[in-house]
Amino acid sequence: MSGYITRRLLQAIPTLVGIAILSFLIVHAVPGGPAAAMLGPRSTPARIAAANREFGLDKPLPVQFGLWFWQLLHLNLGTSYFFNQSVASLIAVNLPRTLAIVGIGVTFAHVIAIAMGSAQSYRKDSIFDQVVMVLAYFFYSMPTFWLGIILIVIFSIGLGWFPTGGISNATETSAGFGVWASHIILPVTTIVIGTVAGWGRYMRAAMNEILIQDYIRTARAKGLGEFVVVFKHALRNSLLPLITLFGLSLPSLFGGALYVEVVFNYPGLGLLFWDGAVQRDYPVVLGGVIVIGAVTILGNLIADVLYAVVDPRIQY
Repeated sequence: MSGYITRRLLQAIPTLVGIAILSFLIVHAVPGGPAAAMLGPRSTPARIAAANREFGLDKPLPVQFGLWFWQLLHLNLGTSYFFNQSVASLIAVNLPRTLAIVGIGVTFAHVIAIAMGSAQSYRKDSIFDQVVMVLAYFFYSMPTFWLGIILIVIFSIGLGWFPTGGISNATETSAGFGVWASHIILPVTTIVIGTVAGWGRYMRAAMNEILIQDYIRTARAKGLGEFVVVFKHALRNSLLPLITLFGLSLPSLFGGALYVEVVFNYPGLGLLFWDGAVQRDYPVVLGGVIVIGAVTILGNLIADVLYAVVDPRIQY
């Protein structure tokens, strides 16, 4: 297993290099520039030219990439034009916040999707199965930002149960865990609902395929109880597609987190990435892409390792 993990980590190096090259070219191909965005209404051609010279944006594109990539090899992501801070420090502050809501959301989504999909498959074509399928399609078709707005309107503005956004209460100088938890409930709920709606259908399909296998009929013929048949024999083998889906959906989960953070004004990596894109803050945008790419590669590696944990027949 250690040899396999080492090989995968080595294979990730050219992938990250490719991500760095493509993201650099795409970011610099966008019309406009950071100087005009920073100067705003006060921008003049002379001031824009002076700002470009200050930040080295007047150099040829290959030279800019070479300087940036050399710093990247030394784990230096540069300095934000807009925030006037190192990109590494900004990511170090905001990434854990994003990982918190995504991690909590994915954990709850997995538990609910496994339970819901298993129950639907066991009671296939029943009224319960049909009702859950209709609800799943309804929420799956709803955009993430729209779902977040609906939750704010109902539970924040209408009922007043939760804050509309942010991460802490500005009136409390020492906001504790309870205040933090109340602020992340709606963002996490938005991620959970959107994720469960998709993953539950995959779990249902996987369980349907497993329950008709010969070894399931053999287990029932031996007189094993339904609880043992479903949760010991069928459920474990049904988890493999969900693990694959977890690895493949990590980029979309971080993309969904961006919408959630913008809607709820939650200070995480997604909101930082959004502000950097709006302000043409190239170092922030490029740093965010590199970090999300690395996290996605690591998530896929974790998914592959979980294969061997769930199914001992899989050897690396």
